[in-house]
Amino acid sequence: MTSLKICCMGAGYVGGPTMAVIASNCPDIRVTVVDLNAAQIAAWNSSSLPIYEPGLQAVVESCRGKNLFFSTDIEKEIEEADIVFISVNTPTKTQGIGAGRAANIKNCELCARTIAKVSTSNKIVVEKSTVPVRTADAVRRVLACNDKGLTFQVLSNPEFLAEGTAIDDLQRPSRVLIGGEETPGGQEAIQKLVSVYANWVPAAQIITTNLWSSELSKLVANAFLAQRVSSINSISALCESTGADVSEISRAIGSDPRIGPKFLQSSVGFGGSCFQKDILNLVYLCESYGLNECAEYWHQVIKMNEYQKSRFTKKMVERMFNTATGKKIAVLGFAFKKDTGDTRETASAFVCRDLLAERAKIHVYDPQVKREQMMLEFDYTLNVNTTTEPDLEKLITTSPSAYDACDGAHAIAILTEWDEFKTLDYQRIYEKMSKPAFIFDGRNIVDQAALRKIGFEVYAIGKPWPSV
Repeated sequence: MTSLKICCMGAGYVGGPTMAVIASNCPDIRVTVVDLNAAQIAAWNSSSLPIYEPGLQAVVESCRGKNLFFSTDIEKEIEEADIVFISVNTPTKTQGIGAGRAANIKNCELCARTIAKVSTSNKIVVEKSTVPVRTADAVRRVLACNDKGLTFQVLSNPEFLAEGTAIDDLQRPSRVLIGGEETPGGQEAIQKLVSVYANWVPAAQIITTNLWSSELSKLVANAFLAQRVSSINSISALCESTGADVSEISRAIGSDPRIGPKFLQSSVGFGGSCFQKDILNLVYLCESYGLNECAEYWHQVIKMNEYQKSRFTKKMVERMFNTATGKKIAVLGFAFKKDTGDTRETASAFVCRDLLAERAKIHVYDPQVKREQMMLEFDYTLNVNTTTEPDLEKLITTSPSAYDACDGAHAIAILTEWDEFKTLDYQRIYEKMSKPAFIFDGRNIVDQAALRKIGFEVYAIGKPWPSV
Protein backbone atom coordinates (compact mmCIF):
# COMPACT_ATOMS: atom_id res chain seq x y z
CA MET A 1 0.00 0.00 0.00
CA THR A 2 3.00 2.33 0.35
CA SER A 3 2.81 3.53 -3.25
CA LEU A 4 -0.98 3.97 -3.40
CA LYS A 5 -2.30 7.42 -4.27
CA ILE A 6 -5.91 8.53 -3.91
CA CYS A 7 -7.49 11.62 -5.45
CA CYS A 8 -10.97 12.82 -4.49
CA MET A 9 -12.82 15.15 -6.85
CA GLY A 10 -14.98 17.37 -4.65
CA ALA A 11 -14.12 19.10 -1.38
CA GLY A 12 -17.59 19.24 0.12
CA TYR A 13 -19.43 17.68 3.07
CA VAL A 14 -18.61 14.15 1.94
CA GLY A 15 -15.27 14.37 0.16
CA GLY A 16 -13.38 16.40 2.76
CA PRO A 17 -14.26 14.41 5.90
CA THR A 18 -14.10 11.01 4.16
CA MET A 19 -10.64 11.62 2.74
CA ALA A 20 -9.40 13.06 6.06
CA VAL A 21 -10.42 9.87 7.87
CA ILE A 22 -8.87 7.65 5.19
CA ALA A 23 -5.61 9.61 5.46
CA SER A 24 -5.59 9.46 9.25
CA ASN A 25 -6.04 5.68 9.25
CA CYS A 26 -3.76 4.96 6.29
CA PRO A 27 -0.53 6.94 6.81
CA ASP A 28 1.15 5.11 3.91
CA ILE A 29 -1.47 6.29 1.41
CA ARG A 30 -1.21 9.76 -0.16
CA VAL A 31 -4.67 11.37 -0.24
CA THR A 32 -5.45 14.56 -2.13
CA VAL A 33 -8.77 16.38 -2.29
CA VAL A 34 -9.23 18.59 -5.35
CA ASP A 35 -11.84 21.17 -6.26
CA LEU A 36 -12.39 23.99 -8.74
CA ASN A 37 -13.39 26.31 -5.90
CA ALA A 38 -10.15 27.96 -4.80
CA ALA A 39 -11.79 29.55 -1.74
CA GLN A 40 -13.04 26.15 -0.61
CA ILE A 41 -9.57 24.62 -0.94
CA ALA A 42 -8.00 27.60 0.85
CA ALA A 43 -10.41 27.06 3.74
CA TRP A 44 -9.47 23.37 3.97
CA ASN A 45 -5.84 24.47 4.20
CA SER A 46 -6.60 26.97 6.98
CA SER A 47 -7.50 26.84 10.66
CA SER A 48 -11.12 27.67 9.75
CA LEU A 49 -12.51 24.73 7.80
CA PRO A 50 -15.33 25.36 5.31
CA ILE A 51 -17.73 23.03 7.17
CA TYR A 52 -18.46 22.46 10.84
CA GLU A 53 -18.38 18.88 12.06
CA PRO A 54 -17.42 17.78 15.59
CA GLY A 55 -13.93 16.24 15.56
CA LEU A 56 -13.17 17.15 11.95
CA GLN A 57 -10.62 19.87 12.71
CA ALA A 58 -8.48 17.52 14.80
CA VAL A 59 -8.53 14.76 12.18
CA VAL A 60 -7.56 17.15 9.39
CA GLU A 61 -4.76 18.76 11.38
CA SER A 62 -3.33 15.37 12.37
CA CYS A 63 -2.41 14.48 8.78
CA ARG A 64 -2.69 17.63 6.63
CA GLY A 65 0.65 18.30 4.98
CA LYS A 66 1.84 14.76 5.73
CA ASN A 67 -0.31 12.47 3.62
CA LEU A 68 -3.44 14.61 3.28
CA PHE A 69 -3.46 17.49 0.80
CA PHE A 70 -6.01 19.92 -0.62
CA SER A 71 -5.38 21.32 -4.09
CA THR A 72 -6.87 23.07 -7.11
CA ASP A 73 -4.41 21.32 -9.46
CA ILE A 74 -7.04 18.83 -10.50
CA GLU A 75 -5.45 17.40 -13.64
CA LYS A 76 -2.07 16.75 -12.03
CA GLU A 77 -3.56 14.93 -9.04
CA ILE A 78 -5.84 12.79 -11.23
CA GLU A 79 -2.94 11.83 -13.47
CA GLU A 80 -0.85 10.66 -10.52
CA ALA A 81 -3.64 8.83 -8.69
CA ASP A 82 -4.33 5.10 -8.62
CA ILE A 83 -7.86 5.52 -7.27
CA VAL A 84 -10.07 8.52 -8.09
CA PHE A 85 -13.16 9.20 -5.99
CA ILE A 86 -16.00 11.24 -7.51
CA SER A 87 -17.63 13.15 -4.68
CA VAL A 88 -19.46 16.03 -6.33
CA ASN A 89 -22.91 17.51 -5.94
CA THR A 90 -25.83 15.79 -7.69
CA PRO A 91 -28.68 18.27 -7.15
CA THR A 92 -32.29 17.74 -8.15
CA LYS A 93 -32.96 19.03 -11.66
CA THR A 94 -34.73 22.40 -11.73
CA GLN A 95 -35.76 22.26 -15.38
CA GLY A 96 -36.12 19.88 -18.28
CA ILE A 97 -37.13 16.22 -18.16
CA GLY A 98 -37.65 15.07 -14.58
CA ALA A 99 -37.47 18.61 -13.16
CA GLY A 100 -38.12 18.65 -9.43
CA ARG A 101 -37.42 14.93 -9.00
CA ALA A 102 -34.56 13.54 -11.11
CA ALA A 103 -30.95 13.96 -10.03
CA ASN A 104 -28.72 16.04 -12.27
CA ILE A 105 -25.57 13.98 -12.81
CA LYS A 106 -23.87 16.56 -15.00
CA ASN A 107 -21.04 16.97 -12.50
CA CYS A 108 -20.37 13.23 -12.42
CA GLU A 109 -20.17 13.12 -16.20
CA LEU A 110 -17.80 16.10 -16.28
CA CYS A 111 -15.58 14.35 -13.73
CA ALA A 112 -15.51 11.21 -15.89
CA ARG A 113 -14.59 13.24 -18.96
CA THR A 114 -11.76 14.95 -17.08
CA ILE A 115 -10.42 11.62 -15.81
CA ALA A 116 -10.47 10.16 -19.32
CA LYS A 117 -8.76 13.25 -20.74
CA VAL A 118 -5.82 13.55 -18.33
CA SER A 119 -5.14 9.94 -17.33
CA THR A 120 -2.01 8.23 -18.61
CA SER A 121 -2.47 4.99 -16.68
CA ASN A 122 -5.24 2.56 -15.72
CA LYS A 123 -7.30 3.67 -12.71
CA ILE A 124 -10.07 2.67 -10.35
CA VAL A 125 -12.87 5.26 -10.39
CA VAL A 126 -15.14 5.27 -7.34
CA GLU A 127 -18.59 6.83 -7.20
CA LYS A 128 -18.96 8.49 -3.81
CA SER A 129 -21.70 10.90 -4.85
CA THR A 130 -25.30 9.86 -4.37
CA VAL A 131 -26.47 8.95 -7.86
CA PRO A 132 -29.39 7.23 -9.60
CA VAL A 133 -29.02 3.52 -10.15
CA ARG A 134 -27.01 2.69 -13.30
CA THR A 135 -25.08 5.98 -13.28
CA ALA A 136 -21.91 3.87 -13.10
CA ASP A 137 -22.76 2.62 -16.58
CA ALA A 138 -22.73 6.20 -17.93
CA VAL A 139 -19.42 6.92 -16.18
CA ARG A 140 -17.92 3.71 -17.54
CA ARG A 141 -19.01 4.48 -21.11
CA VAL A 142 -17.46 7.96 -20.96
CA LEU A 143 -14.20 6.52 -19.61
CA ALA A 144 -14.16 3.76 -22.24
CA CYS A 145 -14.07 6.40 -24.98
CA ASN A 146 -10.50 7.37 -24.11
CA ASP A 147 -8.13 7.12 -27.09
CA LYS A 148 -5.12 5.89 -25.09
CA GLY A 149 -6.11 2.26 -24.65
CA LEU A 150 -6.56 2.71 -20.90
CA THR A 151 -8.76 0.50 -18.72
CA PHE A 152 -10.93 1.94 -15.96
CA GLN A 153 -12.79 -0.05 -13.33
CA VAL A 154 -15.82 1.75 -11.92
CA LEU A 155 -16.95 1.07 -8.35
CA SER A 156 -19.82 2.33 -6.25
CA ASN A 157 -18.99 3.24 -2.66
CA PRO A 158 -21.89 5.33 -1.29
CA GLU A 159 -21.56 7.30 1.92
CA PHE A 160 -23.80 6.69 4.93
CA LEU A 161 -22.90 9.73 7.03
CA ALA A 162 -25.13 11.66 9.40
CA GLU A 163 -24.16 15.30 9.76
CA GLY A 164 -23.18 16.05 13.32
CA THR A 165 -21.73 12.56 13.77
CA ALA A 166 -19.90 12.20 10.45
CA ILE A 167 -16.42 11.64 11.91
CA ASP A 168 -17.64 8.93 14.27
CA ASP A 169 -19.64 7.39 11.40
CA LEU A 170 -16.45 7.25 9.34
CA GLN A 171 -14.18 6.02 12.13
CA ARG A 172 -16.65 3.37 13.31
CA PRO A 173 -18.98 2.71 10.36
CA SER A 174 -21.93 0.35 10.70
CA ARG A 175 -21.04 -0.84 7.18
CA VAL A 176 -18.92 0.07 4.18
CA LEU A 177 -20.63 -0.80 0.91
CA ILE A 178 -18.60 -1.42 -2.25
CA GLY A 179 -20.22 -2.43 -5.52
CA GLY A 180 -18.42 -3.46 -8.71
CA GLU A 181 -18.66 -5.51 -11.85
CA GLU A 182 -18.79 -9.27 -11.60
CA THR A 183 -15.70 -9.64 -13.79
CA PRO A 184 -12.11 -10.50 -12.83
CA GLY A 185 -11.12 -6.86 -13.26
CA GLY A 186 -14.12 -5.64 -11.31
CA GLN A 187 -13.50 -8.06 -8.47
CA GLU A 188 -9.82 -7.11 -8.32
CA ALA A 189 -10.80 -3.42 -8.09
CA ILE A 190 -13.24 -4.20 -5.29
CA GLN A 191 -10.54 -5.96 -3.30
CA LYS A 192 -8.18 -3.02 -3.83
CA LEU A 193 -10.68 -0.65 -2.25
CA VAL A 194 -11.53 -3.20 0.46
CA SER A 195 -7.84 -3.25 1.39
CA VAL A 196 -7.95 0.51 2.01
CA TYR A 197 -10.90 0.34 4.40
CA ALA A 198 -9.52 -2.81 6.04
CA ASN A 199 -6.88 -0.61 7.71
CA TRP A 200 -9.50 0.28 10.33
CA VAL A 201 -12.86 -1.30 9.46
CA PRO A 202 -13.56 -4.92 10.54
CA ALA A 203 -13.99 -7.29 7.61
CA ALA A 204 -17.53 -8.21 8.69
CA GLN A 205 -18.63 -4.61 8.17
CA ILE A 206 -17.33 -4.34 4.60
CA ILE A 207 -20.10 -5.45 2.26
CA THR A 208 -19.48 -6.12 -1.43
CA THR A 209 -22.28 -6.21 -4.01
CA ASN A 210 -22.87 -5.65 -7.70
CA LEU A 211 -22.85 -2.05 -8.97
CA TRP A 212 -26.59 -1.59 -9.22
CA SER A 213 -27.38 -2.90 -5.74
CA SER A 214 -24.79 -0.56 -4.25
CA GLU A 215 -26.11 2.52 -6.05
CA LEU A 216 -29.73 1.77 -5.17
CA SER A 217 -28.95 0.91 -1.53
CA LYS A 218 -27.99 4.52 -0.79
CA LEU A 219 -31.32 5.89 -2.03
CA VAL A 220 -33.28 3.19 -0.23
CA ALA A 221 -31.47 3.73 3.08
CA ASN A 222 -32.35 7.43 3.13
CA ALA A 223 -35.89 6.74 1.96
CA PHE A 224 -36.48 4.27 4.81
CA LEU A 225 -35.10 6.69 7.41
CA ALA A 226 -37.18 9.59 6.11
CA GLN A 227 -40.22 7.32 6.01
CA ARG A 228 -39.89 6.69 9.74
CA VAL A 229 -39.73 10.43 10.44
CA SER A 230 -42.80 11.15 8.33
CA SER A 231 -44.64 8.22 9.90
CA ILE A 232 -44.16 9.45 13.45
CA ASN A 233 -44.89 13.02 12.39
CA SER A 234 -48.22 11.91 10.97
CA ILE A 235 -49.00 10.40 14.37
CA SER A 236 -47.97 13.64 16.11
CA ALA A 237 -50.85 15.44 14.42
CA LEU A 238 -53.26 12.80 15.69
CA CYS A 239 -51.77 13.08 19.19
CA GLU A 240 -52.40 16.81 19.32
CA SER A 241 -56.04 16.24 18.39
CA THR A 242 -56.68 13.37 20.80
CA GLY A 243 -54.60 14.23 23.87
CA ALA A 244 -52.09 11.40 23.36
CA ASP A 245 -48.36 12.10 23.78
CA VAL A 246 -46.13 11.30 20.79
CA SER A 247 -43.08 10.80 23.02
CA GLU A 248 -44.85 8.09 24.97
CA ILE A 249 -45.96 6.44 21.75
CA SER A 250 -42.41 6.55 20.36
CA ARG A 251 -41.09 4.92 23.51
CA ALA A 252 -43.78 2.25 23.45
CA ILE A 253 -43.36 1.21 19.83
CA GLY A 254 -39.58 1.74 19.84
CA SER A 255 -39.21 -0.89 22.57
CA ASP A 256 -40.44 -3.46 20.05
CA PRO A 257 -37.20 -5.01 18.70
CA ARG A 258 -38.82 -5.37 15.30
CA ILE A 259 -39.22 -1.59 15.12
CA GLY A 260 -36.45 -0.09 17.28
CA PRO A 261 -36.20 3.44 18.70
CA LYS A 262 -34.17 5.24 16.02
CA PHE A 263 -35.71 8.03 13.91
CA LEU A 264 -38.94 8.03 15.89
CA GLN A 265 -38.52 11.52 17.36
CA SER A 266 -41.30 13.78 16.12
CA SER A 267 -40.31 17.24 14.94
CA VAL A 268 -41.20 20.17 12.73
CA GLY A 269 -39.89 18.13 9.80
CA PHE A 270 -36.73 16.67 8.32
CA GLY A 271 -34.24 18.65 6.27
CA GLY A 272 -30.68 18.29 5.04
CA SER A 273 -29.16 17.65 1.65
CA CYS A 274 -30.09 13.98 1.33
CA PHE A 275 -33.54 12.90 2.40
CA GLN A 276 -35.75 14.93 0.10
CA LYS A 277 -33.36 14.80 -2.86
CA ASP A 278 -32.87 11.05 -2.63
CA ILE A 279 -36.57 10.26 -2.18
CA LEU A 280 -37.50 12.44 -5.17
CA ASN A 281 -34.83 10.63 -7.14
CA LEU A 282 -36.33 7.30 -6.08
CA VAL A 283 -39.79 8.54 -7.08
CA TYR A 284 -38.50 9.49 -10.52
CA LEU A 285 -36.77 6.15 -10.98
CA CYS A 286 -39.97 4.30 -10.13
CA GLU A 287 -41.94 6.44 -12.59
CA SER A 288 -39.30 5.89 -15.28
CA TYR A 289 -39.85 2.14 -15.03
CA GLY A 290 -43.64 2.50 -15.02
CA LEU A 291 -43.95 1.68 -11.31
CA ASN A 292 -46.41 4.48 -10.58
CA GLU A 293 -47.87 2.99 -7.41
CA CYS A 294 -44.37 2.61 -5.96
CA ALA A 295 -43.57 6.19 -6.92
CA GLU A 296 -46.67 7.55 -5.20
CA TYR A 297 -45.93 5.51 -2.07
CA TRP A 298 -42.54 7.18 -1.64
CA HIS A 299 -43.81 10.59 -2.73
CA GLN A 300 -46.18 10.51 0.22
CA VAL A 301 -43.15 10.66 2.55
CA ILE A 302 -42.29 14.07 1.05
CA LYS A 303 -45.90 15.25 1.16
CA MET A 304 -46.14 14.42 4.87
CA ASN A 305 -42.94 16.34 5.57
CA GLU A 306 -44.29 19.42 3.77
CA TYR A 307 -47.55 19.10 5.70
CA GLN A 308 -45.70 18.96 9.02
CA LYS A 309 -43.81 22.19 8.35
CA SER A 310 -46.86 24.14 7.18
CA ARG A 311 -48.97 22.72 10.01
CA PHE A 312 -46.48 24.00 12.58
CA THR A 313 -46.59 27.57 11.26
CA LYS A 314 -50.36 27.49 10.96
CA LYS A 315 -50.62 26.44 14.63
CA MET A 316 -48.31 29.29 15.63
CA VAL A 317 -50.47 31.89 13.91
CA GLU A 318 -53.71 30.39 15.26
CA ARG A 319 -52.45 30.48 18.86
CA MET A 320 -51.22 34.05 18.50
CA PHE A 321 -54.80 35.23 17.98
CA ASN A 322 -54.73 34.48 14.23
CA THR A 323 -52.21 37.15 13.38
CA ALA A 324 -48.43 37.47 13.36
CA THR A 325 -48.34 40.81 11.54
CA GLY A 326 -45.77 43.14 13.07
CA LYS A 327 -44.99 40.68 15.88
CA LYS A 328 -41.42 39.84 16.80
CA ILE A 329 -40.81 36.11 16.51
CA ALA A 330 -37.58 34.67 17.91
CA VAL A 331 -36.42 31.71 15.80
CA LEU A 332 -33.94 29.58 17.72
CA GLY A 333 -31.97 27.49 15.28
CA PHE A 334 -31.63 27.64 11.51
CA ALA A 335 -29.40 24.61 10.77
CA PHE A 336 -31.38 21.54 9.77
CA LYS A 337 -30.10 19.68 12.86
CA LYS A 338 -27.76 20.28 15.78
CA ASP A 339 -23.97 19.95 15.57
CA THR A 340 -23.82 21.09 11.95
CA GLY A 341 -23.86 24.39 10.12
CA ASP A 342 -25.69 22.89 7.13
CA THR A 343 -28.87 24.73 6.17
CA ARG A 344 -29.89 22.80 3.07
CA GLU A 345 -33.65 22.07 3.03
CA THR A 346 -33.82 23.08 6.69
CA ALA A 347 -37.34 23.12 8.12
CA SER A 348 -36.51 26.47 9.73
CA ALA A 349 -36.34 28.16 6.33
CA PHE A 350 -39.85 26.98 5.43
CA VAL A 351 -41.29 28.14 8.75
CA CYS A 352 -39.59 31.53 8.32
CA ARG A 353 -40.97 31.82 4.80
CA ASP A 354 -44.51 31.27 6.03
CA LEU A 355 -44.01 33.75 8.87
CA LEU A 356 -42.73 36.30 6.36
CA ALA A 357 -45.98 35.87 4.44
CA GLU A 358 -47.76 36.84 7.67
CA ARG A 359 -45.51 39.96 7.85
CA ALA A 360 -43.88 38.89 11.12
CA LYS A 361 -40.56 40.38 12.23
CA ILE A 362 -38.22 37.42 12.51
CA HIS A 363 -35.09 37.40 14.70
CA VAL A 364 -32.95 34.32 14.08
CA TYR A 365 -30.21 32.94 16.28
CA ASP A 366 -28.10 29.91 15.37
CA PRO A 367 -24.65 29.21 16.86
CA GLN A 368 -23.19 27.99 13.56
CA VAL A 369 -25.13 29.64 10.72
CA LYS A 370 -24.05 33.00 9.33
CA ARG A 371 -26.53 35.46 7.83
CA GLU A 372 -25.03 35.15 4.35
CA GLN A 373 -25.53 31.38 4.39
CA MET A 374 -29.09 31.78 5.66
CA MET A 375 -29.97 34.23 2.89
CA LEU A 376 -28.48 31.91 0.29
CA GLU A 377 -30.76 29.10 1.49
CA PHE A 378 -33.82 31.38 1.28
CA ASP A 379 -32.88 32.32 -2.27
CA TYR A 380 -31.78 28.91 -3.59
CA THR A 381 -34.45 26.67 -2.08
CA LEU A 382 -37.41 28.99 -1.64
CA ASN A 383 -36.79 31.80 -4.14
CA VAL A 384 -37.12 34.30 -1.30
CA ASN A 385 -34.83 37.27 -1.94
CA THR A 386 -34.90 41.05 -2.07
CA THR A 387 -36.52 40.88 -5.51
CA THR A 388 -39.42 38.65 -4.50
CA GLU A 389 -39.59 40.19 -1.00
CA PRO A 390 -38.33 43.82 -1.05
CA ASP A 391 -38.59 44.14 2.76
CA LEU A 392 -36.58 40.95 3.41
CA GLU A 393 -33.63 42.72 5.07
CA LYS A 394 -36.00 44.57 7.40
CA LEU A 395 -38.14 41.56 8.27
CA ILE A 396 -35.28 39.16 9.10
CA THR A 397 -32.69 40.01 11.73
CA THR A 398 -29.81 37.76 12.73
CA SER A 399 -29.18 37.98 16.46
CA PRO A 400 -25.82 37.45 18.22
CA SER A 401 -27.38 35.38 21.02
CA ALA A 402 -30.57 33.60 21.96
CA TYR A 403 -31.26 36.26 24.58
CA ASP A 404 -31.02 39.07 22.01
CA ALA A 405 -33.38 37.21 19.70
CA CYS A 406 -35.94 36.72 22.47
CA ASP A 407 -35.76 40.24 23.95
CA GLY A 408 -39.19 41.81 23.45
CA ALA A 409 -40.45 38.90 21.35
CA HIS A 410 -44.08 37.86 21.25
CA ALA A 411 -43.16 34.22 20.59
CA ILE A 412 -40.23 31.80 20.42
CA ALA A 413 -40.01 29.04 17.84
CA ILE A 414 -37.41 26.36 18.62
CA LEU A 415 -36.54 24.86 15.26
CA THR A 416 -33.12 23.21 15.79
CA GLU A 417 -32.34 20.94 18.73
CA TRP A 418 -29.13 22.68 19.83
CA ASP A 419 -28.28 21.62 23.39
CA GLU A 420 -27.88 25.22 24.55
CA PHE A 421 -31.59 25.84 23.99
CA LYS A 422 -32.37 23.33 26.74
CA THR A 423 -30.48 25.27 29.41
CA LEU A 424 -31.32 28.90 28.64
CA ASP A 425 -32.47 31.10 31.54
CA TYR A 426 -36.11 31.09 30.54
CA GLN A 427 -37.13 33.10 33.60
CA ARG A 428 -34.90 35.92 32.34
CA ILE A 429 -36.29 35.51 28.83
CA TYR A 430 -39.90 35.55 30.02
CA GLU A 431 -39.46 38.79 31.93
CA LYS A 432 -38.37 40.61 28.76
CA MET A 433 -40.96 39.17 26.37
CA SER A 434 -44.33 40.63 25.38
CA LYS A 435 -47.23 38.96 27.14
CA PRO A 436 -48.74 36.50 26.70
CA ALA A 437 -45.36 34.91 25.95
CA PHE A 438 -45.54 31.93 23.58
CA ILE A 439 -43.04 29.10 23.06
CA PHE A 440 -43.52 26.76 20.12
CA ASP A 441 -41.19 23.80 20.54
CA GLY A 442 -40.61 22.20 17.15
CA ARG A 443 -38.10 19.70 18.55
CA ASN A 444 -39.59 18.69 21.92
CA ILE A 445 -36.44 19.63 23.85
CA VAL A 446 -37.66 21.96 26.62
CA ASP A 447 -39.31 21.20 29.96
CA GLN A 448 -42.83 22.27 29.13
CA ALA A 449 -44.21 21.95 32.65
CA ALA A 450 -41.42 24.13 34.08
CA LEU A 451 -41.95 26.77 31.41
CA ARG A 452 -45.67 26.88 32.07
CA LYS A 453 -44.94 27.49 35.76
CA ILE A 454 -42.89 30.51 34.74
CA GLY A 455 -45.87 31.81 32.77
CA PHE A 456 -45.24 30.77 29.18
CA GLU A 457 -47.93 29.42 26.89
CA VAL A 458 -46.12 26.34 25.56
CA TYR A 459 -47.04 24.33 22.49
CA ALA A 460 -45.03 21.34 21.29
CA ILE A 461 -45.14 18.85 18.44
CA GLY A 462 -47.29 15.81 19.23
CA LYS A 463 -48.14 16.93 22.76
CA PRO A 464 -51.58 17.68 24.17
CA TRP A 465 -52.07 21.38 23.41
CA PRO A 466 -53.74 23.44 26.16
CA SER A 467 -57.25 24.57 25.36
CA VAL A 468 -57.81 28.26 24.75
